[in-house]
Amino acid sequence: MRICLRLLIVAVATFGIGVPSGRAETGVDAWLRYPRIRDAAVTVQYSQLPAVVVVLGDSPVLTSARDELLRGIAGMLGRTLRIESHLPTEPAFVLGTATALASAKLAESRALAPEGFHIHVAAASSATNPGLRTVSSVRAERFVVAGGDERGVLYGVFTLLRLIGLHRSLDDIDVREQPSAPIRWVNQWDNLDGTIERGYGGHSVFFDDGHVRADLSRASDYARLLASLGLNGCSVNNVNADTRLITAAYRPELVRLAETFRPWGVRLVLAVDFSSPQKVGGLDTFDPLDQRVVRWWQETIDDLYKSIPDLGGIVIKADSEGRLGPSAYGRTHADAANVIARPLAAHGGLILYRGFVYDHHMDWRNLKNDRARAAYDNFHDLDGRFADNVVLQIKHGPIDFQAREPVSPLFGALEHTNEAIELQVTQEYLGQQRHLVFIVPMWKEALDFDLQAKGAGTFVKDVVAGRVFKRPTGGFVGVVNVGLDPTWMGSDLAQANLYGFGRLAWNPNLTAARIADEWTRLTFGADPRVVSTISSMQLRSWRTYERYTGPLGLQTLTDIVGPHFGPAVEASERNGWGQWHRADEQGVGMDRTVATGTGFIGQYRPAVAAMYESVATCPDDLVLFMHHLPYTHVLHSGKTVIQSIYDDHYAGAADAARYVDDWESLEGAIDETRYHAVLARLEYQAGHARVWRDAVVMWFWKTSGIADAQNRAGHHPGRIEAESMTLTGYQPEAVLPWEAASDSRAIACAAGAHASEAQTVYHGAAGWYDLAVQYFDIRDGVARFSLFVNDQRVTSWSADDTLPSTKIDAHTSTWHRVRGLALRPNDTIRIVGVPDDGDRAAIDYIEIMPRR
Repeated sequence: MRICLRLLIVAVATFGIGVPSGRAETGVDAWLRYPRIRDAAVTVQYSQLPAVVVVLGDSPVLTSARDELLRGIAGMLGRTLRIESHLPTEPAFVLGTATALASAKLAESRALAPEGFHIHVAAASSATNPGLRTVSSVRAERFVVAGGDERGVLYGVFTLLRLIGLHRSLDDIDVREQPSAPIRWVNQWDNLDGTIERGYGGHSVFFDDGHVRADLSRASDYARLLASLGLNGCSVNNVNADTRLITAAYRPELVRLAETFRPWGVRLVLAVDFSSPQKVGGLDTFDPLDQRVVRWWQETIDDLYKSIPDLGGIVIKADSEGRLGPSAYGRTHADAANVIARPLAAHGGLILYRGFVYDHHMDWRNLKNDRARAAYDNFHDLDGRFADNVVLQIKHGPIDFQAREPVSPLFGALEHTNEAIELQVTQEYLGQQRHLVFIVPMWKEALDFDLQAKGAGTFVKDVVAGRVFKRPTGGFVGVVNVGLDPTWMGSDLAQANLYGFGRLAWNPNLTAARIADEWTRLTFGADPRVVSTISSMQLRSWRTYERYTGPLGLQTLTDIVGPHFGPAVEASERNGWGQWHRADEQGVGMDRTVATGTGFIGQYRPAVAAMYESVATCPDDLVLFMHHLPYTHVLHSGKTVIQSIYDDHYAGAADAARYVDDWESLEGAIDETRYHAVLARLEYQAGHARVWRDAVVMWFWKTSGIADAQNRAGHHPGRIEAESMTLTGYQPEAVLPWEAASDSRAIACAAGAHASEAQTVYHGAAGWYDLAVQYFDIRDGVARFSLFVNDQRVTSWSADDTLPSTKIDAHTSTWHRVRGLALRPNDTIRIVGVPDDGDRAAIDYIEIMPRR
């Protein structure tokens, strides 16, 4: 028996194997925490696992697989595996490709697909018998993780550790898996200065100050997270690409990134500006049919592969939102894609060409204009004209990652073009990780949608994988945008969306409930109460958010010309961006029918189009996306359109408030750091959901003139408008848009004022109450507030959040809530605000609520 002591010592030094780390629960380990399993009833089933690991090969990916197994077993079971270079006479974990196993006379009985794996137990006789058999106990001599290739081995190890982390039995284990599609990539929209477009988790893990970071340890950790989910490619920079990235001078920096990814089987991918031949190459053109441009792309891509031989490929955004593209020369998107695809093909590289192409200067007065038509109109007639290594990257819906959209009809319209579905993991229109929104149920609806492209049973998940139309490649792309924040996403709970994307990219048949359960157990532990509570919160969160933002297919009623965060009902109207919902005094919704509207519905296959064309068969969830209806129209639910808008917003805000109660029920069962961090996020969401509720309800109430049947619209018992209080140093001012503040006004410190006061006298019944101060926390400065009851200071706080606006508006409206406050008649309630550097300590109202 030969033990490689040097490797063992390195492993112990690297991972602290067998030694408790005492590391605080910051969220940085995500679902790869590998906490010690303390339950004796669980650990006993792993008591006979081998003590030795043998790896058949020494590549960086196989080394990562071995080291991950060491790390996971040490963390969860408290055991340090011995590393052997040859098969010992005692039981052992054996990691290797099918080819390597065959050479060791441990051959698979069936071939494994690339990146696939087979985890099983082999009897002692397998050393001389090439046919492996499984046995009913892990006491057998060979615990085999076989891969179709080296990535498959790594993915198999992560799967094995996931099973242990989920406390699954390994007796009779025989797990054989392969990925659903070849392309399982993530896009990062990182800029070279370290900022991230639509990134809510801090600065880039890749770039800083124009260069690749000197310390790429977090980039390596990110690659490990991706590999744990079977994700195999990462484009590291913004699709609105910086041309410096493709210059020869930048090449050594990209090499460092590729080297960081390589041990985890993640291929580096670059987003490239289509006009680079002119901007970088010094040509006077970037016309894709100009032979000088053709040569430039050939030479540039060849040079890239000399430095990075495993480069995954290139992502292109062209002719979209101001990005230059082939239309400048009257060329097609196929011309543009193919000029880059040809030199990539020689190296096995792909070009993912984004289908997000539309005119953002459309005439909103033309009722036939429709942004939803754009992807189909731009690409349908080009079907079959793209090279085999071109993949059209299509957003899951026809607009832009809204709270709800139908599936893009383009998926079912291209029979001869590779497709990848683009899903947005970063919550651009879904609360920007400040709101809990588990997006997996939305993605499941899209992936499981029947396009009827070849009759019934033509599901989106099968079309994009290339199985329906037998296309060369295809798959899944997630826009993730992790950052340096310890939680990666800016929120512990938002990590579930990255986990969910990876699990669905590997196997889109998994249910949202299973994914939520897995993630919760791996991230917060196996306490049944914790798992049940968090899974329930996650699974209902998308519907909750949709209800208090934009139900019935209204899309997210946010400021689309601003930060895409808070409510701004009319921001999408009367501009060229095309996210219209056509709300007026009589009704609301886009008419996208073939009969009277934009004709968008006609882009679907006949069976699907017929469902959407008729109000009688169109689902309520999308009815206002497809039809313009009067407010009095009765939906399938039995409610009118306007009453449904009212009810949904109140129900959604109420459920958001319940998240706080749900989470507080777990106090003591969650580590303090993550408990308090998540609680703060949920408390914020409960307040901002009320901002959404009030803004949208008030806008539709005033616009329609139709009363809420439950008399809630315009009625806020316990609310005292700040401008109605006795003011010293404060002055009232109007807020725009008008629905962004209660009664359209707020108070802010007057110019030159230091400390200002707003005071009122309580005239209600004596009792215990919650008191909320709705105020505005603008990005500039840090204002300070204090709340007094009579002369007693009850609480003080600072407006030190980084909300996405420098104005007094719905993006910066937030609350501070005091719970369990004893009030008596004639108590004086006083708020003192101290402005700072442009933050004028603005207040909207206070609200006194019965103690829940």
